Amino acid sequence: MTIHEQMNLVGRVALITGGAGHVGRMAAETLAELGAHIIILDSDKNASEKAAQLIQDKYAVQSVAIAVDLEDPHFLDQVMPIIEEQFGRLDILMNNAAFTGASNLKGWVADFKEQRVDTWRRALEVNLTAPFALIQSCVDLLKATKGVVINIGSIYGVLGPDMSLYEGGSLGNPAAYAASKGGLLQLTRWLATVLAPDIRVNMISPGGIFRHQPKDFCERYIKKTPLKRMATEEDLKGAIAYFATDLSLYVTGQNLLVDGGWAAW
Repeated sequence: MTIHEQMNLVGRVALITGGAGHVGRMAAETLAELGAHIIILDSDKNASEKAAQLIQDKYAVQSVAIAVDLEDPHFLDQVMPIIEEQFGRLDILMNNAAFTGASNLKGWVADFKEQRVDTWRRALEVNLTAPFALIQSCVDLLKATKGVVINIGSIYGVLGPDMSLYEGGSLGNPAAYAASKGGLLQLTRWLATVLAPDIRVNMISPGGIFRHQPKDFCERYIKKTPLKRMATEEDLKGAIAYFATDLSLYVTGQNLLVDGGWAAW
């Protein structure tokens, strides 16, 4: 099989959670460019529909939007019928959606003693419980296609934070985010062995992605990064293409850190 053939996703179907967000839109376009039909799952109805239409028009693949809240325990009731009725198959499941909170969310960006259990539970519901439930519901579809699961983690699911990066600013590093991403990493390993040989399960853990954060934070972050810059969404395209296609047919249970060397010090 040639490299071109290994990368060909024509006829395959990919579901991307958080598909209308920064990383999700880039992932959807990456897989559509390789020929996959795309299902955009996102809580923002307008943004998900707009993203799906853009992909369909630009890449001449079928693309649909599903607007659901992953904090709703019944979200699968809306998702599974659409996958089964409109496509009848699933080849790629990418768990990208994440609860990242906001600086003004009570009990989120706060001293550890002030971080709240209810906010913790929201983060774990979206970042860990929803991927578990979605993968579980899609197992039969993925088995039928020898499909793949790609979980999007974070360097903070692997490493502890350097809190000096956040001094004097509005940004923070909540325990719930780190714990949920660390849990997703271990779920990735667990599923890789349990679902083998029918389904491959891998993770991509990005470093900090530049989104116009405060200048002081960016300068501190870049100083700690061997490649001397923050990431962009484009930096993840190669990793996504690798895990989604037959380029990685003999790879499962792995976590690829796309972090500019952050973890190599």
